[in-house]
Amino acid sequence: MIKPPNMKHVGNTPFDARLDAIGLEAVGRAHWNLPPAKLILQTLLRGEGVLSASGALAIATGTFTGRSPKDRFLVRNEHTESRVDWGDINQPLSTAHFQTLLADVQSHLAGKSVFVKDAAVGHDETSRIAVRVVTEKAWSSLFVDNMFVRLSEGERWVFEPQWHVLCVPSFKADPAKHGCRQSNVSAIDFGSRTILVVGSGYTGEIKKGMFSVMNFLLPEQHGTLPMHCSANMGKDDDVAVFFGLSGTGKTTLSSDANRRLIGDDEHGWNASGVFNMEGGCYAKTIDLSEEKEPEIWQAIRFGAMLENIGFQPDEVTPDYANDSITPNTRVSYPLHHIPGAVKTGMGGHPSDIFFLTCDAFGVLPPLSKLTKDQAMYHFLSGYTAKVAGTEAGVVEPQTTFSACFGAPFLPLHATEYAQMLGDRVTQHGVRMWLVNTGWTGGGYGVGHRMKLTHTRAMIHAAINGGLDGVEMRVDPVFGLQVPASCEGVPDGVWDVRSTWSNPEAYDRAALDLAQRFESNFTKFTDSATDDMKRGALRVSEVTGVLKD
Repeated sequence: MIKPPNMKHVGNTPFDARLDAIGLEAVGRAHWNLPPAKLILQTLLRGEGVLSASGALAIATGTFTGRSPKDRFLVRNEHTESRVDWGDINQPLSTAHFQTLLADVQSHLAGKSVFVKDAAVGHDETSRIAVRVVTEKAWSSLFVDNMFVRLSEGERWVFEPQWHVLCVPSFKADPAKHGCRQSNVSAIDFGSRTILVVGSGYTGEIKKGMFSVMNFLLPEQHGTLPMHCSANMGKDDDVAVFFGLSGTGKTTLSSDANRRLIGDDEHGWNASGVFNMEGGCYAKTIDLSEEKEPEIWQAIRFGAMLENIGFQPDEVTPDYANDSITPNTRVSYPLHHIPGAVKTGMGGHPSDIFFLTCDAFGVLPPLSKLTKDQAMYHFLSGYTAKVAGTEAGVVEPQTTFSACFGAPFLPLHATEYAQMLGDRVTQHGVRMWLVNTGWTGGGYGVGHRMKLTHTRAMIHAAINGGLDGVEMRVDPVFGLQVPASCEGVPDGVWDVRSTWSNPEAYDRAALDLAQRFESNFTKFTDSATDDMKRGALRVSEVTGVLKD
């Protein structure tokens, strides 16, 4: 096929640089595989970002500063009809609507410049996906370079994409014409192996789209458990995995000067062990400080990209306490910005898995040990709490249950992933832990946040076997095994009820949260196995707490 004469290809082009596979023959200029410095320069020349005092590029994503779960769709076809867990999370879009949307986006880009980045998702070569990401913005391509697995020059030269991602923030979808809810859409089509992200500049939609693809393909095609988690490795190559929703400390706790980072967000677990799906980190920066999170702080340098941050009066120094644009301020950076990060992105089977929850009600123990049954139950629950200020309209703590700590990205039924986790925990003898990084001594507004130093000490002790011989007591409400002591942690924090000035108020709050767990689990009644049900809370059996 002859390239249209009006198209100019520049940059590090593959052997046969064409965009006809994604229907973009009519674009005016295609910038192929530009290195970070050139992508940053293009962003600055277009007036779409500034260099911060640290050297990191700072950009604004526009109207959308976070994901829009209500505007995420999967194309309903022969590939997905019987496998996808359809509902509020996995909303269907017809093939006709998707094709119309794609055609209109293609027309929208005619004569315009695009940025093309060839990359891979997944460090495990047996299951990685080769993806070509075409973006309207240079800074979106920088995000892809930071977050996906970077290819060698030789790999780019002969690159053959298995999937395409097309990100066009300036295109506004028409609900009547395209079958969507509003002008922004994230749509995944397993038939054409294409992801469309339109109407939104929020870069997280790109990575989460590909993560959803991996969540769908890995279990069935490769027998691999996909996980929304971080992971690190000790000096003896022992692997620890951290599950947690936004604000629970997943990135912070895995970025540990005493351990090597494998990855901070998306992993797979196969017969060989744990592997990172990404080539970088996407960390929250709200209230970031060098003292509390030195690894992340030092990673914010040239090549990193800050999103939606505020500035000091000099307009170049980031003000990480500034949430005037959004509390969801972010930074993306490549893994090599973290000293000692695992370059291969590969690790063995985990010795320890931690479920992180920010309990704003202040009733869960700071750390507790889980049985396999309890682990599957809490994996399905995926509990944390939102506090005032994290989202518009949130004025008091709100429970959040997100199955497998990643419900918005799970095309299959949650119990399929939970069963895979349980099987691996049994096979490899993994120690399972529930960690409360939220409040103690009372709920939000009364008590205080768990100290990061204490949480780190607990996790270090758990990983190093320091809790294996420690006396455990069973929490009377939640049925969890709670250590009586831990080096580096005051003894007084373990009995949560005693940290409250009003024990009766604790009883009421604990019983209330237990009932919320129980109510949430009802949606799994028909699909959960007996093992999962055995790990469930049974409020009716709870003794020693207020019953009315």
